[in-house]
Amino acid sequence: MARNKHPEETVNLILEVAFRLFMEKGYEHTSIQDIIDHLGGLSKGAIYHHFKSKEDILIAVTDRMTAESNQMLAVIRDRTDLTGREKLKTIFWESISRPVQDDIFTVAPDFHNNPKLLFSLLHDTIEEAAPNYILPIIKQGISDGSIETDYPEQLAELILLAANVWMNPMIFDSSEEESYRKFMVFSQMLQGFGLDIVDSEMLERLQELASIYQKSK
Repeated sequence: MARNKHPEETVNLILEVAFRLFMEKGYEHTSIQDIIDHLGGLSKGAIYHHFKSKEDILIAVTDRMTAESNQMLAVIRDRTDLTGREKLKTIFWESISRPVQDDIFTVAPDFHNNPKLLFSLLHDTIEEAAPNYILPIIKQGISDGSIETDYPEQLAELILLAANVWMNPMIFDSSEEESYRKFMVFSQMLQGFGLDIVDSEMLERLQELASIYQKSK
């Protein structure tokens, strides 16, 4: 039986296998046995030593998916050389330009078959990313005059939900044309808050990601 010398190696292997299977088969259609069958000889006991249930694995997978993104948000949030408005523009560009996005859109997970994964990501957006990263930036923007809103908490949630969910072609199976139209509405919405932060380069990148997704379906 294959064994890993370090517990973290076992955990990483379990999460890598689980992530791939959740993307390919859907969380609901992936069993613990499916994960075991792809672990190269590791036993069911190896899984249950680190995770109490499949749902615990899902939580860990989601944490891994969001950790890198949240680290990027923290770095930009804490910069002292940008206004609030400039930080939001930097976040939006960095989020869509990261090479890992190509991999995610190529895998093209079907979120209709992954309701728990989708809920986990939504929960992280509202409970973690919006209040801890976007809200402080909006409050800074209000103070420095670069953002205009009387409802910073709600605006933080709206921006992330629109960008990460409504504009995500993997959730609504949007074509390139539909993605373009959503982008234009998103741009107009932000302009209403004094946030002219999206540009043609971002539009081209979003269309590129939509194209990658459509070709990978």
